[in-house]
Amino acid sequence: MAEAAQGAHSDMDISDQKATFSAFLTASLWGATHIAQAVALFTLAFAIGAGWWAGLLAVAVIGIGVGLFFRMTGAWWAVQIAQLVLLGLGGIIVPLITGMMH
Repeated sequence: MAEAAQGAHSDMDISDQKATFSAFLTASLWGATHIAQAVALFTLAFAIGAGWWAGLLAVAVIGIGVGLFFRMTGAWWAVQIAQLVLLGLGGIIVPLITGMMH
């Protein structure tokens, strides 16, 4: 009887469950990495006072490290490049605007 129960489970198609779990792990990795990048950026730029560019460098190092270690897809690299470009532009534009206000 125990053999029949084991055999019943081995014939199950679990490809949907595997795909769901893989997507969950990928989303968790993306989310945790972006949170770590934000914390590093804000800590270096505002709490420690090292500046925006030091924080942006930390964001790049974290993104590249995670991307290489986990062999992330092209979507990861596209998001990281877009994020770095936008944060870099923000680091240039915001001081210009605030300088004009004074």
